[in-house]
Formats: sequence, structure tokens, C-alpha cells
Amino acid sequence: MASSTKMFALVDCNNFYVSCERAFQPALRQVPVVVLSNNDGCVISRSAEAKALGLKMGEPLFQARSLIEQHQVHVFSSNYALYGDMSHRVMSYLASQAPEMEIYSIDEAFLSLHGMGLLQPSLEGYAQQLRAQVLQRTHIPTCVGVAPTKTLAKLANRVAKKDARLDGVCHLDTDARRLWALEQVAVEDVWGVGRQYATKLHALGITTAAALARCSEAMARKHLGGVVGARLVRELQGSPCHRLAPSEDGTLKRQSIACTRTFGKPLTDFEDVMSAVAAFASRAAEKLRRQESAANVLTVFLSQNRFGPTPPPHTRSAQVTLALATSSTPELVRVARALLGRLWQPGLRYVKAGVVLDGFEVGEQKQLSLFTPDDSERAERLMQKLDALNARFGKNSVQVATALGAAGKQPGVWKGQQQCRTPAYTTDWNQLWTISC
Repeated sequence: MASSTKMFALVDCNNFYVSCERAFQPALRQVPVVVLSNNDGCVISRSAEAKALGLKMGEPLFQARSLIEQHQVHVFSSNYALYGDMSHRVMSYLASQAPEMEIYSIDEAFLSLHGMGLLQPSLEGYAQQLRAQVLQRTHIPTCVGVAPTKTLAKLANRVAKKDARLDGVCHLDTDARRLWALEQVAVEDVWGVGRQYATKLHALGITTAAALARCSEAMARKHLGGVVGARLVRELQGSPCHRLAPSEDGTLKRQSIACTRTFGKPLTDFEDVMSAVAAFASRAAEKLRRQESAANVLTVFLSQNRFGPTPPPHTRSAQVTLALATSSTPELVRVARALLGRLWQPGLRYVKAGVVLDGFEVGEQKQLSLFTPDDSERAERLMQKLDALNARFGKNSVQVATALGAAGKQPGVWKGQQQCRTPAYTTDWNQLWTISC
């Protein structure tokens, strides 16, 4: 087993979206709560009480409606402004407490604890201190898995969530603890084992993480995707194969960026759909600039209702490779309009659209073209001003006119339903949380 000076921790916020709602509404604690996806479509976050009632992750709202009404479950629309800000608060504190951090998702982060064993009398006590401080500062409950590899840290975190005796922390510092934890986790719940691999492993009689850890490297290469599977098994055995990959702010640079939404109602007008696509392209470009990248490939897709009368295919897409990589919002919106024109079929009812950016280059190391003039420096200055204005005055204070839709029409006609959204308590001056004494 690796020494205690070489350890990773995975900190995971419990039922994160629900916990964010509860942080500002203490009366919601100990009662069933769910948060819905975009357009109030499906359940995407559940409190422990809601899980106990049988509400399933990803279950459509219309299917869960009777159970929700029967047990008076509190239902909320997704509030990403609130969740993003609360995530930033959690991650900022974690980053101050460890040598390195990799933000894995909005509610999860890997911490490097290399050498921390020399500074802390107990890594388990250190993890408990992290939990207590995050809870005190943000009111977000967490669980922590500590182990010598990232895969084992992820597994330990899962065990910590399931076993109340561990008090939210699972520390795999010995072979005996590692083997015990591996026995508690089904093979399909191991990080890196997808549905198809799980089916294949079950057919081979491998049903637990412990059984997978006992596999030979040759068997892992044959049945789990070559070297990737071999590394997975070695990580379960306690030999680290993956390092943290943090950027300056702890986040991984994305290899592709997608912005998609289901519309609040079916749309039949080109300009209405174009306003949505322009908004998606603008949002994707903003994320692209934030990680100092430029995109070479842009894809636009359109979807109809798959249960409607129109025969398949219900989703069509168009893609273009740009002459020069760019992160300019006007340029990406211009190309997106051209792609949407290729996809558009008058008379059809569209329910969803999306923009995907791929083929990233580092902003300062873009590949130039011999035949296309490079006006990127001017565009970059313009985008810096745009981002600065939106950072100062609020999101979408300045945006491309196309995103506002056709003249004379109400902006955002494509936006989804959010009938149960709570205020942006921490990011909007007009919605700040108020306390009456």
C-alpha cells in the first residue's frame, strides 16, 4: 500500500443542488426535496428523503407527479446562478487547504494530500475538519474519500456516503481497509466502468470492485479497453496511474464545449430559433475565452419531438471547420447562422437546439492561414471589453442583437419553463437574501 504521505482526497457535495436550496431555506431540512432539469423536465437532484420515497434520478416530472403530490415533496426549478456561485465558494475554500486541486465537476474536487501526512496528525481528522469548515462557511454538507489513487478516492467517497458509521469520511490507509471498501462497491459503480463494460464484466462473473481488483493486467487489457483498463485495475490495487491536472484556478480545460437547451414551447419561426442558437453560441464563446482557448470546429444541431408525427431522423446537425480558430462571439454567431440555414426546414416544429465547439487551440498559439487575413487581435480586444462590461454590470448586459430575437418580439421566446425557481440570492442585487429580525 502507498505511504500515507502520498494520498488523494475526493470531496463531494451531498445532493448539491438540493443542498444549495436548503442553505437559504432551513425549513427544507429533513423534508423531501427535488430539483428539476432545464425546462422543468426531469428530476436531477434529490434529498435523501426524496430518494427514500422512490423518486429516481432522471425521472420525468410528469411520471413522478403523483408520488410528489402524495408525499408533499418540495419541487424547485434549477437555479444555475445560485449553484455556480455556491460551488465557487466551496472550491475556493478547498483550494486554500491543499497543495493542489483539480475541480472535477460543479460539486466534486480532487485534492492532492502529498506530504500532508507529515503536517497533519491524522488525514482522517484533516478530512473531518474540511467537512466541518465547508459546512460552516456554506451550509453545504460533504463527504470525503481519502486513498492512494484517484480511483480509490472516488470509491472511498462512495462508501462514505453509503455507510453512516463512517461519519462522512472513508480513509483507505491500509490494505485491509482498501479490500473492505472494494467489497462494498458493485463493479458498475466503479469510476471508469460504463454500462457496456459492466455488462461484460457481469458475464465474466466479476460483480464487485474487489473482484475487478483481483483481475490480471492481461484480462483488463482484453475486456476493459486496453491500457485504460489496465490502469483502472492498477489504481484499484493501490498503484497511482493518474495525477491531478489542475489549471491555474483548479479547473480542467475542456476539450469541447456544448451549450444546448430544450425550448419552453415548440418553435416554428427561423428568427426565434436563431435567437436561441445565437445565445448558445455566445455562452459557449464566453466559456471558451475563459479558458483562453480558440475553436476550430463549430457544430449546430436542431431537434424535433421524437414522439411527433414527423418521421425520423428527429435530430439533424451541420458542422464546419473554420479557416482560423476563434473565440469571437460575432464570428461564431455568424457561422452558426449559416449552419442553421442549412438545417432549417420551414413548417416543422423544433423543440431543442444546441451549439458545440471542438478542435481547441491555445489562444496565444493559434495556427494561422496563408490565405485568410488574421484580424484576431482586434477581435480579442473587442471581446475583452465585452467580457469586462458583462462582469461589471451583470450577465448578458451586452450581447449580440441576434440573441434578442426579431424586432417587435419578446426577447427569449425560446427560454424554458422555470415555474419554481428560487431567487439568485448571491449574484443579483435585486434578489439578495434578506433576513427580518
